[in-house]
Amino acid sequence: MYHRARLLCLSNYAGKLTEFWSNSSRCIHQMSMKNIVKTPLVCGQPTDESHPHLVMKGELIPGIQKEEFMIRRRKLMESVLSTRKDFYHVIVIPSAIRQYMSDHIPYPFRQNTDFLYFSGCQETDSALVLCGDSVDNFTSTLFLKTYDPQSELWNGPSTRAECAPFIFGVDDGKTLPQLSEFIMSELKLKGHNNNCVLWYNQKQKVQSAVDKTVNNAAAESSIYLDDSLVNHCHKLRLYKSLAEQNLMRQSCQIASKAFIKAMMSTKPGSTEHQLYARLDYECRMGGAEYLAYPPVVAAGNNANTLHYIDNKQQIKDGDLILVDAGCEYHGYSSDISRTWPANGWFSDAQKTLYEATLSVQKELIDMCQARPSLDTLYEAMCFKLGKALATAHVFKKNVDPSELNMLARALCPHHVSHYLGMDVHDIGTIKKSIKTEPGFIITVEPGVYISKNNVRVHEEFLGLGIRIEDDVLVTENSIEVLSEDCPKEIADIEKIMSRQTK
Repeated sequence: MYHRARLLCLSNYAGKLTEFWSNSSRCIHQMSMKNIVKTPLVCGQPTDESHPHLVMKGELIPGIQKEEFMIRRRKLMESVLSTRKDFYHVIVIPSAIRQYMSDHIPYPFRQNTDFLYFSGCQETDSALVLCGDSVDNFTSTLFLKTYDPQSELWNGPSTRAECAPFIFGVDDGKTLPQLSEFIMSELKLKGHNNNCVLWYNQKQKVQSAVDKTVNNAAAESSIYLDDSLVNHCHKLRLYKSLAEQNLMRQSCQIASKAFIKAMMSTKPGSTEHQLYARLDYECRMGGAEYLAYPPVVAAGNNANTLHYIDNKQQIKDGDLILVDAGCEYHGYSSDISRTWPANGWFSDAQKTLYEATLSVQKELIDMCQARPSLDTLYEAMCFKLGKALATAHVFKKNVDPSELNMLARALCPHHVSHYLGMDVHDIGTIKKSIKTEPGFIITVEPGVYISKNNVRVHEEFLGLGIRIEDDVLVTENSIEVLSEDCPKEIADIEKIMSRQTK
């Protein structure tokens, strides 16, 4: 199969030698009959030949075998077929495009998550198309950008369409300009128009060229364009495979080590920005591509701004520092929150509020054993947090038990959990009211935020903000806290911070 695929790729190139003359010297010569197995294949992303330190034999992206992407495409076709069994289905998923912060200066490229999940392709200006009327009778075609030597001079090599079947395990590869003709042909010749459904995510227009092509094809063919494709994609992404679980586990381990280094480097007089830089550096040195999102590094009262990402304030002696950060490791994100004292020691008030929050978080994590819904966790948090704060005498006056729930909601105005995976707030179309199942990964993140003008709590708690967040995998028999290596006990944090680093 290996030799045959490469010979097929060679044959296709030979047939287009005139059109791709400059390219042939780079691809055909590499794949000459004398050296067909040993010479690396030109590809627009790391392979087991070009980056053996990242991609193992048989993997399409680090940690995930090519066959898994083929299974995902089959499951997606099976999912849409369940809605209309007697119809011909055409599914179109576009890639992301390169975005620019200013003239000729690109942002770091991040692939459209659904496209990456089903194709494994890291190319810009591409599209994946699945066509068929049964699970055993469908085709997958990857449309890649046309060879452009000038573009490759600036942006590096890209995968040739002819080599897409060998590299990505799809049935065929074409160039993106062929997409319109291909879709029209599928709709008219095989779909019989009225018995065809075109699936496309209208809500997330990530590539204008593909969007225009799909909508024009639907209009010209007068066929139904179903924009609920994202629901089918998210249902599949909700259940993490063993390979995905392992990548998530590693992502959490990298971030956890970065948090420890950040704690050790914290000292009064340093800045939030320096902590940000430490987290970013340690995550990248640990193997992550970059941080999964702009981190919250909030000292003192800044912690009461939930999405505080300015990260410019100087850290003062006596401040608590709330840090919410995670990294992206080969496409999979971690999301961890910890709170620690700038000077290495919790004050009595800080300790009281922290221990109340931590006790609630531990109880909620234990609840995950019973596979509750995320909404159930939230309701439990409100009840438990209100009770814990009252028991810790945070409030000035005795509070009627009927008010505790309301007070907890006011002091923790965000949800206690969200789904986690390739995106930080993963699979947004999945309701939080469904019960969790094996393969789900969720966060558990209670918090307490007390502004300086809160009149219902004792003065020593004013201006304190605390959040403790872990990432939890639901397994067949139990749960696994993927971020368990990140310290959260007061004694552990204080011990780590006593080992100061520069």
